[in-house]
Amino acid sequence: MPTFAVHYTYHPAKAQLRDEHRPAHRTWLSEENSAGNVLLAGPYPDGTGALILVVGPDLDGAEAFLANDPFIAHQAVDEVRVVEWTPVFGPFTA
Repeated sequence: MPTFAVHYTYHPAKAQLRDEHRPAHRTWLSEENSAGNVLLAGPYPDGTGALILVVGPDLDGAEAFLANDPFIAHQAVDEVRVVEWTPVFGPFTA
């Protein structure tokens, strides 16, 4: 199944909204990691966003999957960029 790099962009004005929904967001990420749908996830240290690697059948499927993220459902993310990614080296290569 294809892998997708998901880039979330955060605006400081929504920091309180993210703080409110972060526990549910991290629970969702943890559950989806255990299910094999999220390969890795983490915020950028400067607070501008986060990177999530997900697997899905295609771009539309990956975007539909992300709609279940509490951060997305509660509009805590300002921009979402989803691009198919081809791992060449490392733990996610086939």
